[in-house]
Amino acid sequence: MPLGLALATLLPLAAFGLLFGLYSLLETQGWVSSGGFRPMFRERTCAIFAIAMDVFLLNYYQKRYLNDTVRGVVIVVALLVIGWLVMFGKYVF
Repeated sequence: MPLGLALATLLPLAAFGLLFGLYSLLETQGWVSSGGFRPMFRERTCAIFAIAMDVFLLNYYQKRYLNDTVRGVVIVVALLVIGWLVMFGKYVF
């Protein structure tokens, strides 16, 4: 279970950094604009895609029947989704 907890925490953090940096780079190049979107759009979108990256971990470890690792990943994903709803829920509805 510790492996699942660690990987499911690190992967979304790395993915968020990569996606947010890529979005900022595209904005400085003039390819995308932040105008016309709801507040916190970039952060919300990058965060939800980063959380979704854990699906690949779930699929990988579930196919290998490593149930304790899958359990750790599911715990972290649930906590991340709850955190996302607490942070960004007011901007969605």
